[in-house]
Amino acid sequence: MSQGHTLHAPLMGTISAVLVNVGEQVQANQALLIIEAMKMQHTLCAEHAGQVSAVNVVPQQKCQQGDALLSIKQGNSETQTTILPTANYEESLSALDLLRRQVDTRKNATLDAARQRAIEQRHAKGYLSARENLAALCNEQHFIEYGQFAVAAQRQTRSYEELKSATPADGIITGIARVNSGLVEHSQTSCALVINDYSVLAGTQGYYHHMKLDRILAVSLDKHLPVIMYTEGGGGRPGDTDITTVNSGLQCQSFATWALLGGKVPRIAVANGYCFAGNAALFGAADITIATKQSWIGMAGPAMIEGGGLGKVAATDIGPSHIQAKNGVIDILVEDEIAAARMAKQCLLYFQGPLQPQHIKAPQHSQESLRHALPEDRRFVYEVKTIIETLADKDSFTEIKAQFGGAVITGLMHLNGHPVGVIASNCKVLGGAIDIDAGEKVSQFMRLCQQFTLPLLVLCDTPGFMVGPEHESRGAVRRLSQVFSAAATLTVPLVAVVLRKCYGLGAQALLGGSTSKPSYTFAWPSGEFGAMGLEGAVKLGYKKQLAAEADPVARQALFDRLLAEHYKKGQAQEVASVLEIDAVIDPADTRRHVLLAFNFPLPASFL
Repeated sequence: MSQGHTLHAPLMGTISAVLVNVGEQVQANQALLIIEAMKMQHTLCAEHAGQVSAVNVVPQQKCQQGDALLSIKQGNSETQTTILPTANYEESLSALDLLRRQVDTRKNATLDAARQRAIEQRHAKGYLSARENLAALCNEQHFIEYGQFAVAAQRQTRSYEELKSATPADGIITGIARVNSGLVEHSQTSCALVINDYSVLAGTQGYYHHMKLDRILAVSLDKHLPVIMYTEGGGGRPGDTDITTVNSGLQCQSFATWALLGGKVPRIAVANGYCFAGNAALFGAADITIATKQSWIGMAGPAMIEGGGLGKVAATDIGPSHIQAKNGVIDILVEDEIAAARMAKQCLLYFQGPLQPQHIKAPQHSQESLRHALPEDRRFVYEVKTIIETLADKDSFTEIKAQFGGAVITGLMHLNGHPVGVIASNCKVLGGAIDIDAGEKVSQFMRLCQQFTLPLLVLCDTPGFMVGPEHESRGAVRRLSQVFSAAATLTVPLVAVVLRKCYGLGAQALLGGSTSKPSYTFAWPSGEFGAMGLEGAVKLGYKKQLAAEADPVARQALFDRLLAEHYKKGQAQEVASVLEIDAVIDPADTRRHVLLAFNFPLPASFL
């Protein structure tokens, strides 16, 4: 038997709409009427089917909590109502879906699939798109983007719809990602990413472009996040017309903020293609610079050079990568963008802490091979990189500035999973004598390790600083002294291994200022020490005696005898006996001694 049941107002408000009429059959969950309260609309729905028997209210009528609103005939039990948070449930879902679809459409317009022509032009050059570079750095699900909806500040001269399709993200992708996830502790993998998009207005730096850059750099500073930045682009953009209060654009904070991050977070810059003006300034200020062979990097592009009255030049004549690698602008030269992304992640890994145990690799060479790493004749050269790679975990050594200052090798590596900086004399270049370029390279690298608390390992085999009038004409006194300045600031763990020669001021500088600066200074049995090279010391100290010997054969014999005496006095064992160094060891024990000196855990093979 049917009964009359009345629905009551669940709250005070105004009847916004009555959605049913008397006599109408209603289904469960069907909307009955809408009450508006505090500018929010609440829909009352029936939980059971029935027939409307009475409607007691009309639209715009006020109601109090508990007022009878309408009645429904229903067979067995009283009809209940459900309050929903929106006006009309079906209509609301459609509106939300529409907004979501609009957002998806806007996002999709910034992706490569919607920009086929621009992407094809990139691929025709052999280059990747900005978002392909992003994908090479991180998993898409590990990235949150900032400012994706930005467009160029050119709405006065171009339609908004055109700007959305032609200038997506205003030519720069910014965000935070997890990079090297799974290799180190999870808490260490967050990284700020900045990727210039050359397919948008030649990667130029516009108003909103700079705003996005400033925003992500501020987040990096606040959250102490490292930054990987792709700097391809042509510098400042004169075509942004919407910001009428800006004349020179010199109020921009991007360059100062980027520089301010120095020493606070690691900054890795990647260049490919043309990188000019402001983009080059960002590249050059990074802690580690990586560039592809197809890179041209300069503080001014062709237009600026011509505008300065310096004539017309081709973009490919400005700062080609092979020149910038030799002069130290490029730290690491790679084949292409795929290799650049891989190298950027590798470099970042050194600043992210120790590797997870399952990712630690044993050295690729046996430690016993170090007993034969040096030639029998002390005058012959050898490959010091082989020694580095024997000490390092397999495939973990990355050389910095390989084509600059070749008398010294600098780089980063892992020792039993722990990141370490390494400085090694290279006797194949200038006999290991430290010239101006090598000195600047060493001082910069020491500062890098100090800034980011990377332990530093020195492999010494140098006759000292480079000498000669030509070298002095380049300011050697001032410039080489900077190595001592950098070394004096070192507070990170420093361990030194003397492989062979340890002579003069150059050796002192490499060792941090003296043989007592490192926390542990030891030598191989081949180590030899002195205030200057033995041959030079004999020639200078015994000049009169040698000159007094008229017979050339006898003079050479005297020289050889004096040299042997000096060599014996300067041998590692003799220097260790007067405590100028801490130990002399079997070369095969070098890795174990270094691990212990740095207080790193020993691998199972040593236990």
